[in-house]
Amino acid sequence: MLLTIPHILSPKDLLAAGKALAAAPWTDGRSTAGIQAAQVKNNEQLPDDCEATRSIQAMVLKGLEGNATFFSAALPKKMFPPRINRYGGGSNFYGNHVDNAIRAVPGNAQRVRTDISCTVFLNSPDDYDGGELAIADTYGEQLIKLPAGHAVLYPGTSLHQVRPVSRGHRVACFFWIESLVRGDDQRRLLYELDMNLLRLRERHGETLETTALTGTYHNLLRMWADT
Repeated sequence: MLLTIPHILSPKDLLAAGKALAAAPWTDGRSTAGIQAAQVKNNEQLPDDCEATRSIQAMVLKGLEGNATFFSAALPKKMFPPRINRYGGGSNFYGNHVDNAIRAVPGNAQRVRTDISCTVFLNSPDDYDGGELAIADTYGEQLIKLPAGHAVLYPGTSLHQVRPVSRGHRVACFFWIESLVRGDDQRRLLYELDMNLLRLRERHGETLETTALTGTYHNLLRMWADT
């Protein structure tokens, strides 16, 4: 399932993020890539322990915490700490690759299975040319280039790339989610059921049918969830 979620970050958050990034110590992004990905990766990244990274991580996690759409779609069990990258100048693309299935969290023994990938855009698409996130799915290649503060979720199994940036810089936050429900098809069904239940309640209030369907939702979640 490919899903865009608007307004994860507020205008105030984005202003603070921009100030934090102005003096950020960018490094070669290949240092965190696997063997295959490093051959096609050419971008910059912030160190995990720098002040700008910690500040933006906190903003993104706070924005996700109160977002019902994110929780319904992702059903998060564990999350990899968000990282920050930049494309532009001589470091302006990331070729076709699939993310590593398992990511070790820096500084502890925890590992995260990358069921879902997430990108949160940190600057306006007017700031740069190119830089589309190109995701291959059942219906062909999907090109994603969102307003600042918006996010996209997509399966971690997807072949994807960031197309070359020919003007300006593209700055984004990215991370992975281990879901309570491993299968993308199952997560999609649960999300669609949850969203339609919400619309039915808005239109008709609580009814015998919505109560029964809510039971169906939770019984499916109980069947599929890995806690």
